[in-house]
Amino acid sequence: MAKSSATLDWCIVRLGEDHNWWVDEVSDSVRWDVDGLSIIDPRQMSHLIDLVEPLRDYGFDQDLMEAAFIPFRIEKEAGEGRVRLKRVKDSLFDSDEKLFALADILDEENGPYADLLDHLTRCRVKMLNDIFDFESKLTVDEVEDEIREDQNTSFIEGKAIHTFDELSAILDYVPAGWESEEGEERPTKGDDDIDEDDLPELDEDDEKSLEGDASLKWDEDEESDDEDGAKKKAGGDDDEEDDEDEESDDDDSEDEDDEDEKPKPKAKKKKR
Repeated sequence: MAKSSATLDWCIVRLGEDHNWWVDEVSDSVRWDVDGLSIIDPRQMSHLIDLVEPLRDYGFDQDLMEAAFIPFRIEKEAGEGRVRLKRVKDSLFDSDEKLFALADILDEENGPYADLLDHLTRCRVKMLNDIFDFESKLTVDEVEDEIREDQNTSFIEGKAIHTFDELSAILDYVPAGWESEEGEERPTKGDDDIDEDDLPELDEDDEKSLEGDASLKWDEDEESDDEDGAKKKAGGDDDEEDDEDEESDDDDSEDEDDEDEKPKPKAKKKKR
């Protein structure tokens, strides 16, 4: 199916102060308005391709994304920090060449780019409902309303929305309060899952050197050492108590001996 912008053969783009690329001139100036017209650069397109990859499990259609963009490659410099791009027929997903991508927005309501926005939103909502335990299912309307509200703020401030930012708002969307939990849904290999075959083998010399390293002692060994020390200390206390008891017994016996050694007083004679 031929694209509606078949006569768009080239365009001249410039790098804006926001580090995004914007279109200055096009070969088809009749149907294309360059005022606020943005274009995705190769680095941004690579990032978007990474973001849509998880959506394949939720119905993502690559052909819809291919149809929504017109690919261009760099042809030559156009002076004053501008670059002239030449239209190509390569796939944005399969090409080895670094390609720019211009969204086909000639029909903003029912065109291929509008279809892509709706498609990505539905896929993203399916994924979020699958990985999060919401009290009530997230809906497409809720996501669209929230994103549209942010866009309206930019329009009021007179800021043009770049295509990359528009797509990222959908592909990175997470409901408020759930942002920190998205990454937690993908389990990681924990200590309990470690296979002994995954551990490196040690030489005998290495094992001996590790055995003498006090910093590598297990907690159990440390606890055992603590218990032994406590027992020794307790034993020492008992010995001291025994010594004190023996000394006390010795003192008592000495007192008794002293009493035995003392002469008994003589009995007085009764007077007659």
